[in-house]
Amino acid sequence: MTRPVIVALDLDNEEKLHEILAKLGKPENVFIKVGMELFYNAGIDVVKKLADQGYKIFLDLKMHDIPNTVYNGAKALAKLGITFTTVHALGGSQMIKAAKDGLIAGTPASHSVPELLAVTELTSISDDVLAHEQNCSLPMDKQVLSLAKMAKAAGADGVICSPLEVKELHEAIGDDFLYVTPGIRPKGNAKDDQSRVATPADAKEWGSSAIVVGRPITLASDPEAAYEAIKKEFN
Repeated sequence: MTRPVIVALDLDNEEKLHEILAKLGKPENVFIKVGMELFYNAGIDVVKKLADQGYKIFLDLKMHDIPNTVYNGAKALAKLGITFTTVHALGGSQMIKAAKDGLIAGTPASHSVPELLAVTELTSISDDVLAHEQNCSLPMDKQVLSLAKMAKAAGADGVICSPLEVKELHEAIGDDFLYVTPGIRPKGNAKDDQSRVATPADAKEWGSSAIVVGRPITLASDPEAAYEAIKKEFN
């Protein structure tokens, strides 16, 4: 099975969206991430349109609220034909369970239930921030492991985590769980605002289930060629 390379479309309008999509190839061959920036600017209809065109969609809104609110939000998102969506693991087990229940309740009979991914610690969070701003006494690897175990027990299908943590998570949690990793940069690319990064080859070796790549693809002179090269390296 080919593991997905998800293109992060961190754009603020539909015009830019269609410009980059036209450079990525046929919709059925493209897996895209729609995040807050595009969703808040273009709205829910753009997600429906993209799903209808055949794109696989990771809708990354990182829900984080009381369980009832998250349940109703997830129930609405499940109607869109998306493949993945996210919650913050720091919202707790009841909230994660509510999100999964909402996805199940809201999914039409003709669609598959979207897979729920829990965000552990953002890849922009450093050890210093974890210790002195979040006031967490655990080191980063133990914090991520604790959140991932809790998320799986609460019904999540996988986690968003740094590729640097995937090998340990596989060993501690098992292979029947998704490990989706942002912070991927091919050799020679800038880190940008990521603190914990890896190459596609690293992510493959360590066991990532899917990787999320943005600017190395979207800002490339030939986005489709960059996308295909990263797919080849990861698989």
